[in-house]
Amino acid sequence: MRVAISSGLVERIVALAAAEPHREICGLLLGTQDWIEEIVPAANVATDPTVRFEVDPAVQFDVMRAARAGGRALIGCYHSHPAGQATPSRIDAATIGRIGEYWLICDGQKVRAWQADTTASFVEVVLSVQPRACVTS
Repeated sequence: MRVAISSGLVERIVALAAAEPHREICGLLLGTQDWIEEIVPAANVATDPTVRFEVDPAVQFDVMRAARAGGRALIGCYHSHPAGQATPSRIDAATIGRIGEYWLICDGQKVRAWQADTTASFVEVVLSVQPRACVTS
């Protein structure tokens, strides 16, 4: 499996993670099954944002409402692991929302892509970084 993303969006995720090196940053991914077209940064409202993330529900509802009105589809989320690897943690596996959604994880330097394979596991996806304009909300 492969999903494309612009270099600008990858750079934006890395910059957001660098701006908050002691907390997990997070946001939503919009696009198609083949192309991550946009990221929507969101507040991390988790009770302990140093070790887990929870996307602000208001942002999630806004994105879902826009998608129903003809906007870009919600295809997943991104977050950082400030003190860890760009691989899913046990907490990540325990909080998978929908099978098939993408999760981008940033370790501060690089971003890797994962897809929810079951309700408790991920498979790595090739992240094809393309020199294409980025969109962030």
